[in-house]
Amino acid sequence: MAHQSLKSAYALLTERLNRFPQGAPPSELLEKILGILLKEKEAGLLSRLPIKPFTARTAAAIWKVKPAEAERVLDGLADKAILLDTEEKGQRTYLLPPPMAGFIEFSLMRLRDDIDQKALSELLYQYLNVEEDFIRALFSGGQTQLGRIFVQEAALGDDHAFHVLDYERASEVIRTASHRAVGLCYCRHKMGHLGRACDAPMEICMTFDSIAEPLIRHGFARPVDIAEALDLLSEAQERNLVQFGENARERVNFICNCCGCCCEALIAARRFGILRPVHTTNFLPAVRLEACSGCGRCVQACPVEAMALVSANDPQLPKRTHARLDASVCLGCGVCIRACPSGALGLKSRSQRVITPLNSAHRAVVMAIERGKFQDLIFDNRALWSHRAMAAILGVILKLPPLQQAMASRQMKSRYLEALIRRFRD
Repeated sequence: MAHQSLKSAYALLTERLNRFPQGAPPSELLEKILGILLKEKEAGLLSRLPIKPFTARTAAAIWKVKPAEAERVLDGLADKAILLDTEEKGQRTYLLPPPMAGFIEFSLMRLRDDIDQKALSELLYQYLNVEEDFIRALFSGGQTQLGRIFVQEAALGDDHAFHVLDYERASEVIRTASHRAVGLCYCRHKMGHLGRACDAPMEICMTFDSIAEPLIRHGFARPVDIAEALDLLSEAQERNLVQFGENARERVNFICNCCGCCCEALIAARRFGILRPVHTTNFLPAVRLEACSGCGRCVQACPVEAMALVSANDPQLPKRTHARLDASVCLGCGVCIRACPSGALGLKSRSQRVITPLNSAHRAVVMAIERGKFQDLIFDNRALWSHRAMAAILGVILKLPPLQQAMASRQMKSRYLEALIRRFRD
């Protein structure tokens, strides 16, 4: 008689991770990555936790242990930045973040000797940059994505400075955050272990608010004040780094300062540009052909190869070239504007504004609807049979074409969901 093979704890955790709107495709490499970060027993315990924030009492009930024992395990996982723990009104809650932007990045945000960071980096490179399934799923699984680009404010002319909204300014995110922290750039740290990192600054990626506070407390990032954070932002922009942050208007949790050679978001933007893996700004560069010298500095600066030099078709100067923009892949970051020595580039508004979700909750719901995982957000405690059953039923209902189209409509994703979230919050 054939025997059914039991799934490993890492495979069960992988299933748990894939209930997030952005998951992690199963792979032998992924199990090896999880094996470096977690003990198998820890993976088994994590696989049974809800998606939404939970308390030690909730975990204790699921694991069938005493609350004090559950709290000890949860605190140990928080010390490794696998879980994020926050406290409000005397109530401590825990959250298992998604792999990206989440615990995979946190694992390389500081130098540490409790895990083999070189081996981890090599596995992550294979999983993310060679196999590609994870990156493709993360950045091109739906219309609404995890991150967005911030326009470089110095590139805005007087005509546009009054039109850029506060949530579009990285400086405003810094000024209004309750907590600010800086840590190592996960992408360049990973590439450094492979001998592929560029010379861009390493300690320059920032987290804010409810993400920054536990990372500071557990030593994965260091606190910075507004002045230092703004100085880091200026340094990043002077080095032609792109500001890639959380796709939300309120309480943005992270802003990475990205290079085109190491950053996975910008690599994805080059590979899958037609799928819009990263939300752009509301601006595009415009080339004044009569002022363009064809020096090519904008081409060199562009992190996603949206700029190219083409013939100017000048019969008097047959070798003359000028810059041409491929608007279909342009991020609207403004890096090329700063790089142009002749002032031939300026920003113009896109013909249609980019929709940015209200906050992380709004974005998660929209992403879940688009990716067919909305039922997992509603019935997320898989330790309960009733949740498993109802999630399965709702999942079937949502596959019906008319309802699925209504749930995924532009109006549903923008106005209706935003109104619900504001009402619930207020």
